[in-house]
Amino acid sequence: MTDVKQIRVLTVDDHHLMRRGIAGEVNEQPDMKVVAEAVDGKEAVVVFRAHRPDVTLMDLRLPEASGIEAMIEIRKEFPEARFIVLTTVAGDIQVVRAFEAGARGYLLKNLLRTELVETIRAVHAGKKKVPPEVAQLLADHFTEDDLTQREVEILQGVAKGYSNKIVADHLNISENTVKNHVKSILSKLGASDRTHAVVIALQRGIIES
Repeated sequence: MTDVKQIRVLTVDDHHLMRRGIAGEVNEQPDMKVVAEAVDGKEAVVVFRAHRPDVTLMDLRLPEASGIEAMIEIRKEFPEARFIVLTTVAGDIQVVRAFEAGARGYLLKNLLRTELVETIRAVHAGKKKVPPEVAQLLADHFTEDDLTQREVEILQGVAKGYSNKIVADHLNISENTVKNHVKSILSKLGASDRTHAVVIALQRGIIES
């Protein structure tokens, strides 16, 4: 009987038990195999270069360099690299950033047992795959105005509990400018107040906790 050509998989995650669980699930399949692992973004670049996997499973939140930073760096050298992002974050902004960085699949970690191997096969075959709930999230916010970089910086300060004056001092802008930006942030996010804006931003992945 002819041997099945296996899909070679690289797993990048800083949690040992997660890597072990993924390896167990993948290696049970006759058509795929975990050929290497990495524990942070910088190591992911080195390991990818050494093993040239067919599909890389990339966590977003990693030490040293984020999953998005690692994907960008790898694709500079290997533009055809295929990534599936594995994350607990369902925020639409994180999804957009991941696909801009080169991801072809986006999979929430609570769906690994039911969706992982089929997502690997789909991405290896050249398809893109996003869970229905994540696709709906993207559709819900597709026409909304993005926050500017300055608005994100101000929102990060608000999330830390800083007053408008402290935010203004940190960013070297006037307090009145901060107030105007906060009004714009509330409008764009459909938030009722500053706290509500922070909650929405965390849920959508605009800022991180």
